Amino acid sequence: MKAIVFTKYGSPDVLELKEVARPNPKDDEVLIRVHAASLNDWDWGALHGVPFVNRLIFGLLSPKKQILGSDIAGRIEAVGKNVLHFQPGDAVFGDLSGEWGGFAEYVCARENALALKPPSMTFEEAAAIPQAAMLALQGLRDTGRIQPGQKLLINGAGGGVGTFAIQIAKLYGAEVTGVDSPEKLDVLRSMGAEHVIDYTEQDFTRNGQRYDLILDVKTNRSILDCARALSPNGVYVTVGGSMPRLFQALLLSPWISMTTNKRVGIVSLKPNKDLAYLKELFEAGKMKPVIDGPYRLRDVPNAFRRFGEGRHKGKVVITLEQSGGRDDH
Repeated sequence: MKAIVFTKYGSPDVLELKEVARPNPKDDEVLIRVHAASLNDWDWGALHGVPFVNRLIFGLLSPKKQILGSDIAGRIEAVGKNVLHFQPGDAVFGDLSGEWGGFAEYVCARENALALKPPSMTFEEAAAIPQAAMLALQGLRDTGRIQPGQKLLINGAGGGVGTFAIQIAKLYGAEVTGVDSPEKLDVLRSMGAEHVIDYTEQDFTRNGQRYDLILDVKTNRSILDCARALSPNGVYVTVGGSMPRLFQALLLSPWISMTTNKRVGIVSLKPNKDLAYLKELFEAGKMKPVIDGPYRLRDVPNAFRRFGEGRHKGKVVITLEQSGGRDDH
């Protein structure tokens, strides 16, 4: 089978399209023919071998797991003897974090990482949803405890997590301000953001506005600056981004809570926990992925470059099929 492989850490230049052996499912796994996959921050960090925790997972000196890609959608080709809930032919999607292997024609996965794909959802749409929409939902609902009528700011709102977060926040009745680069502001408005901020022109931490909840996708600003932009009793939630800033948030959050009525939260992703709920939102027309691409498998290095430059709008999606994949027959 064809796969995008990396045998050393580095820039997207180290990614190669190669012919590799097709994996065989274990007794508790299924074999999936991948129709689409999407790119996440974790893929970018693993490619570069940063932060150090990625080297603990992938290999200290060189990657032992050589195929990236955790968010996948495809059709089951074979099942292990202990698999109970799926059968060959089922169209599925899910987040394979911890195993990866999605940037390939075939991948194996445990059944608890998967859900059936609705017939109305394309494979590309399905691949865009698992990790980004889960981070948005868990960041707003579980960590941020979003409430109707709140003023919410999303920093980095034009990417995968941000575009899902805008849509989810509108379901809760929040007033949304989206922050991103100027070329993404129209996308933020189209998703439902009432206000947009071009970060090249305005600093949201210094414009005098106060927010009940800040969802930070980029985590590229001082936690103290962000806390200043919170209203009394406001909540700051980070879902990822700059590792030094994440450590700063972890270290300073107790002090901020003790000296103010403000709260700092860091999302610890629970993969695939809410796939059923996200399916319901999609089927009800209340949530739709914004897709950058889709790109072909051979174009994955270019897709990584676009992702790293921050030029993508929504989720960067890779397709391994000519069709969109709505027909499940």
